[in-house]
Amino acid sequence: MNIAIGITDISPCHAKLDKISQTVPTLLPAMALHLSFSGFSDWNDIPNMNLSLRQMKAFAALATLRNFTRAAEHCNITQSAFSALIVNLESGLNARLFSRNTRNVELTAEGEVFLNIVNHLIPETEHALSEMQDHVSRRKGRVAIAALPTIFSALLPDIIATFINEYPGIALMVEDVPNTACVELVRNRKVDFALCASAEPGTDLIMETLASDTFFFVCQPTHPLADHKRLSVVDILPYSIIVFEKASSIRQHLDASVYPKQWSKVLQVNNLSTAAGLVAAGIGPTIVPVLGLGQFDLTCLLAIPVMLPINKRDICLLRRKDATESIAAQEFIHLLRNRLPQQVALLASRQPTLK
Repeated sequence: MNIAIGITDISPCHAKLDKISQTVPTLLPAMALHLSFSGFSDWNDIPNMNLSLRQMKAFAALATLRNFTRAAEHCNITQSAFSALIVNLESGLNARLFSRNTRNVELTAEGEVFLNIVNHLIPETEHALSEMQDHVSRRKGRVAIAALPTIFSALLPDIIATFINEYPGIALMVEDVPNTACVELVRNRKVDFALCASAEPGTDLIMETLASDTFFFVCQPTHPLADHKRLSVVDILPYSIIVFEKASSIRQHLDASVYPKQWSKVLQVNNLSTAAGLVAAGIGPTIVPVLGLGQFDLTCLLAIPVMLPINKRDICLLRRKDATESIAAQEFIHLLRNRLPQQVALLASRQPTLK
């Protein structure tokens, strides 16, 4: 593999070449000073050229072996091709790097300077290329994800396990947060993407619906509505329920479904696990999406399908419109698109039935 480095412009084009960018600026001015013999009074006067990793390795081989035939063999190329590499290198630099005669090949003063530069550039360049190949090959990387707690607990564990098994070198960063926090984390570039309920993201974000879920009324077998096979809003409104805090996507969806009416509240909680404990203790019933049913002990509780005016809650992939995701993030998104709709459908097919 060759990498071309512009001698008159060595600012890196990718973050993974940072180490090269730190090494080159400190070494090349010294080279410019030694090249003043060629009549260049300023570094910017040196003609543009591209320096390839192949040229650097050929130069280093000849500087070490001091013999064109052995250096060409070391580089696994013909002697004529090797000689052309060196000639083109010297021509591009406008400097003679080797003194040649029939018996010996010696470095010139400028060659000694250039050898010092190349000895730094080769390992740094090879390391940068190796790092980039690791990222391209998905051996390294980082994916930062935000998602609703219900999505994390019900859908993501299996998907994350699959991803870690396939790409163990990629680090995953996860944030299980409410819907509004998902939006802000994506907008502020704190995460690569989010999985959240449908919202108004604004013009800077893209929202893609991957699946949708429905809602259930969860109650004790002794509740007055326990014998219903299906419930409507009209059925539930006369009764007090355990509701979720206002930033919750569950609360926002339920409130929108009965607006301008309001739910009668027994208690307000933040977490599904809290609601599950309260329902189990007989404090009151609640309404949750199918993704949240896993938090409830349905061996002693009932879950009855609810028909809402807004019956489905969309589960969406939220991204920045101007973002180009990393290869690692793209791979995770690809896995989500393939697996998440199937997992939601599987959960829906396991909806509890009334005894």
